[in-house]
Amino acid sequence: MEYGPREITTPFRPIPLEVPEGMKPNEFFNSTENLNDLVHNNGLLMNPENLLLYRKALGHSTEFDTSIIYNTSQVILNPLGRPVRRTQVPEDVRHVWNRMNQIIIEYMLEAYPDPADHLLLAGEASLDATWPLTSPGVPSIRMLHNHFISFPMDQLRQAELADPKNPNLSDGGQHSLFQAYMRDVYREFFDSALELKVLKPISSEESGIKLTGYPQGLPCWEIRGGGAALKNIRFWHEYDAILEGFIDFYRTFFSQVSTRNAPMPRDVYYPEQIESMLLFNNDFLATAKRVRDRCIVDAKYANSVRWQPAFKQLIYRNEAGKLIVTISQNSIGNAITELLGVVVKRVPDAEAYEKAEPALLERLLEVRRRLIEADLGSGIATDYWAAE
Repeated sequence: MEYGPREITTPFRPIPLEVPEGMKPNEFFNSTENLNDLVHNNGLLMNPENLLLYRKALGHSTEFDTSIIYNTSQVILNPLGRPVRRTQVPEDVRHVWNRMNQIIIEYMLEAYPDPADHLLLAGEASLDATWPLTSPGVPSIRMLHNHFISFPMDQLRQAELADPKNPNLSDGGQHSLFQAYMRDVYREFFDSALELKVLKPISSEESGIKLTGYPQGLPCWEIRGGGAALKNIRFWHEYDAILEGFIDFYRTFFSQVSTRNAPMPRDVYYPEQIESMLLFNNDFLATAKRVRDRCIVDAKYANSVRWQPAFKQLIYRNEAGKLIVTISQNSIGNAITELLGVVVKRVPDAEAYEKAEPALLERLLEVRRRLIEADLGSGIATDYWAAE
C-alpha cells in the first residue's frame, strides 16, 4: 500500500442552469435567483432562522454529501455584506446550527460506525469578504455554509495518488505561512489563550489519517468522549473558541504585514495573549516583515494576500476512530476535503450519478426526518422528493 494524498473521481448530473449573458458564473451563483434554484431543485429543509439543508448537486461524494447554508440571499442582497463565519451569526441562529450539526454528525457515526470503512468529515469553509467576486477560483456562493461528507475508504485506497505539489493541497501542509515560519508561536498562542476541557491538543502522529498523511502540520484537538460530547454545549463553545483564537492570530499578523508596528486590532477576543505572545515575539514580527517586504515589490503576490480572516475548520474521524478538530488558513480555490489529503475531480456523468442517487437520497431524507423530529425545520418538496 502506497501512502499519500488521493485523487478520486466523483460524477454529477449537469445542472440545467443558464448564466445570464455578460455575467461570470461565480457572479451569478451569488445571486438571489440562483439561491432560489438551489432551494427548489436541491433543498431538503428550511427553518425560520434561514438555515437551509440541501443536497450538493456538485458534490464531493456520492456516498453521503450534504450542506447547511445560512441563506441570507433574501435579506442581504449585497453578497459582500453576508456573514462568512460563525462569529458573525446571531446567537440564536448559531444555537440552532449547532444542534443541526450534532444531529447530522450523530447520524453519520451511526450509519458509518467502522473508521476502517469510511472517512467522515464535517467542516466549514469561510470566505474572505475581500475576495473580488470575479477572481478565478472564488467559491460560488458568498454565504456561510458547511459540509458533511463520507468517503468509502476502499475508494480512497484504490484511487490514484494525487500530485503532492498540487497547490490546493499546500495549505493543509508544511507550506502554510503560519507553519513554515512561526509554528511554535502559533501553537503556543492556542495553548495559552484557550481554556479547553472537552478538546485535548494531540500530536500530528495521533491526529493524522494514515492513508493520506494529512492533515500536515496543523494544530489538532481530540474530542474527549467522541460523538457523545457533541451533545454537550461546552463542546460547541470550545469549537468557537478555536475559531476566535485563529481569527485573533490572523488579524494581528496581517495588521502587522499591512502596517509596521500597527496597534492591536480592535474587538479582539484574547487581548492579553496578543500583547504578550504576538506583539512581543520576534519570529512573529520578523515573518510579518518578510511578507510586507515582498508585497511592496511583488504586485501579484500582494494581490493574492487574504487580508481578512479566511479559514477552514472541521471535525473528522481518522482510521483510529478518534474524532478530531482542526483549523487551517484558507487559500483560494481549494476544497475542504483537501485539508485531509483528498482531491476530488468532479466529472459530468448523469448515468453514473443516477446509479448512486437512490441510496444517497435515502440517507439524506433520513437525516431530514431526524431534524424535523427535533423541531429544526420543515421539509422542502422538489421534483425528486416530497416535503415529508
